[in-house]
Amino acid sequence: MNMPHSFGSAGGMVLGDSPPPTSPNSTKRPLPISSTMPATERCWPIRPTLRNELDTFSVHFYIFFGPNVSVPPDRPAVFVINLLPVLDSGGVLNLELRLNVSSLCGENVTVFGCLNHEVPLTSSDNASVTCETESLAGFLLSVNATASLSRLRIPYPQTGSWYLSLRSLCATEHGFEPCTNVTAEVYLRVYLSPCINDCGIYGQCKLLRTNNYLYAACECKAGWNGWGCTDNAEAFTYGFQLLSTLLLCLSNVMFVPPVAIAVRSHYLLEAAVYIFTMFFSTFYHACDQPGIVVFCIMDYDVLQFCDFLGSLMSVWVTVIAMARLQPVVKQVLYLLGAMLLSMALQMDRHGLWNLLGPSLFALGIMAIAWTARSIRRRHCYPPTWKRWAFYLCPGALIAVAAVLLYAFVETEENYFYIHSIWHLLIAGSVGFLLPPRAKPSGRLGPLPRRKGCGYQLCVNEQEELGLVDPAVASINSICTS
Repeated sequence: MNMPHSFGSAGGMVLGDSPPPTSPNSTKRPLPISSTMPATERCWPIRPTLRNELDTFSVHFYIFFGPNVSVPPDRPAVFVINLLPVLDSGGVLNLELRLNVSSLCGENVTVFGCLNHEVPLTSSDNASVTCETESLAGFLLSVNATASLSRLRIPYPQTGSWYLSLRSLCATEHGFEPCTNVTAEVYLRVYLSPCINDCGIYGQCKLLRTNNYLYAACECKAGWNGWGCTDNAEAFTYGFQLLSTLLLCLSNVMFVPPVAIAVRSHYLLEAAVYIFTMFFSTFYHACDQPGIVVFCIMDYDVLQFCDFLGSLMSVWVTVIAMARLQPVVKQVLYLLGAMLLSMALQMDRHGLWNLLGPSLFALGIMAIAWTARSIRRRHCYPPTWKRWAFYLCPGALIAVAAVLLYAFVETEENYFYIHSIWHLLIAGSVGFLLPPRAKPSGRLGPLPRRKGCGYQLCVNEQEELGLVDPAVASINSICTS
């Protein structure tokens, strides 16, 4: 993320600036400008600007009788732009200068603009087209018939008064000289914006606060850098972006085997949670990708919430199912876990304890249930060594490896393949840890007994099965109640 910098000196080029045009003699050193104006004409009026605040760090400055400005040949046009403390220092000051070529009447006119902080550049100071003197340093813009548009961007500008001096000069064989009888017309636009070009398609403009200093900055993606996410020196290629998207999305197909195992074992509620997780994780990662390989079926925040909730609920229902609790208790824990996890995700969606907290709590419930069952049966639970060797131990190792990758290995640089491995490991651990279908009890419940006329009729089971002739039924089958 691009953090604010301190601009101690205003000299040199700024974002979007173009170098001043060279003279017809192609000399690279600053060219002197002849000045024949008397001293009484060197005090020029300064035209103020109107301020229109639209949003945070979004301000437009309007010029009286503008935005088209006439630059006379004998004197510069000076404008003042006032930037307020705190409110205007955390954005980007943008200045756009466009020359109306039709107003030049065929003359070789160049309009120079000098932007200085606190002090305007006077005629005696403006001795060269570099917009610098011994005591002042400013930002330079220039437009002519060849390059009629010039832009200047100053990130995090100093507050106070900024003075823009526009002067038209004609290029001759001896350098730049004041023009005669040519009034150039330029279009002037000055405004504040939070970020440069809203960070483009490879970045997101964010409003941040550091040590009570409010500012806006671009958070670049897909390897792009720069103030406006326009530096593609380390940018990801289209093929790389497509590969990362496919890995993150298709790795969720690993949840198909756990869904099949859950349905086969009659864990229908658990299977529904796994399907929910697989669906929203796939489309969340398709929408979360940087660059241009993006596909969103609904709002990004909704997809993110459902993906995180589904992942945590998958862990929760799997561990609770392993505890082998009573159906009513299990359903209550499922509902309680869904509500508490939703609350936790609203508080802190990226917290590590959102994963570790529910997992440890569910493991505690499972440990208590297994201990109670082992004490009651006087035998270790689960009772078979095959269950421990081929299912529980491999599943636990895979789950621990997934948590370690998520917590300590995953970074922004390796996110696309480490997180894909996380999907595979979590889904694989669920397939190992999900318990088998509970065996039905072999004991038969008591048969219902019919009552009538103050007597309890004891039904002979053999008679009910048709094994005894009812005509020879014993009198003992009728008992006194």
